[in-house]
Amino acid sequence: MKHALTPDIAARFAGIALAHVTREYPHKLDHVMDGPADVLGPKALHPIFHGSFDWHSCVHGYWLLLRIRRLFPGLAVAEDIRALADAMLTPEKVAGELAYLDRAYSGGFERPYGWAWLLALHLEAARADRGDWAEALAPLARAFADRFSTFLPRLTYPLRVGTHFNIAFAMILALEWAEAHDESLAALIRGRSEDYFGGDRGCPGWEPGGDEFLSSALVEALCMKRVLDAPGFRRWFEGFLPELAEGRPVSLFTPAIVSDRSDGKIAHLDGFNLSRAWCWRGLADALEPDLAARARATADLHLEASLPHVAGDYMGEHWLATFALLALEG
Repeated sequence: MKHALTPDIAARFAGIALAHVTREYPHKLDHVMDGPADVLGPKALHPIFHGSFDWHSCVHGYWLLLRIRRLFPGLAVAEDIRALADAMLTPEKVAGELAYLDRAYSGGFERPYGWAWLLALHLEAARADRGDWAEALAPLARAFADRFSTFLPRLTYPLRVGTHFNIAFAMILALEWAEAHDESLAALIRGRSEDYFGGDRGCPGWEPGGDEFLSSALVEALCMKRVLDAPGFRRWFEGFLPELAEGRPVSLFTPAIVSDRSDGKIAHLDGFNLSRAWCWRGLADALEPDLAARARATADLHLEASLPHVAGDYMGEHWLATFALLALEG
């Protein structure tokens, strides 16, 4: 594999995340104010996830840190991660995060992207050698799992946009958690995935949009790979992208151009390249050998376009290492 996760890269990513998960400002809140008393700062509203520019990026910043500590326990930075998790992932602080969900107008808070990342964080905490982190996070994970269980039956049409609202990406993360913790939610996710995407044929690959960080086509395909058996996925995929072996749609093989990394929305396109690489690598083992080789080569092209830019400007630095980690592990 041309690009792989090494201890040096992991240490670099951990250093990036440690520098921002507790950095309160600048911050973009997802916050509805119901009166003057609701004019509060990030740390007052979110005892744990007040860093990293926004709540969801802070959640997956902690996910990155716990994952790197588990994968590379010998890194010097592993002790810094442990100390931070001990200080932040406590029942008292989780209670503060839970209290936010009880506020007026909080039903759509971080739906579904932040919900899914919180479940991913809890799953990673459960894999750690410290059971108290997962125990502390469990009530918050349960709250978001319950929100998925309520929301998915009401979501009539799939959210296909390549930003935070994408439902396929959220279901990929939530399914992995649910398979370990809630089989009824896992069954719901599998069923809704087939409801939303099972009849899709001839995807035109009209992407990326100007501010997207997910490939709506490839993340949908990866979702279906996770929920279908191997023969079922092959049948579905051949109909979904019937000309892929001929290199069409061309857009799916072409990395996005990022014209301005100081613009938070345009900087999403670095994440688009990284998440595309994650998808291509995740799909490769289900493809015929020639196409699998092309998928892996295409992933490398996308990594080369954006891996050098995970740090440098805070508009990307507060989140891109997470998607680089997904891609390199993929």
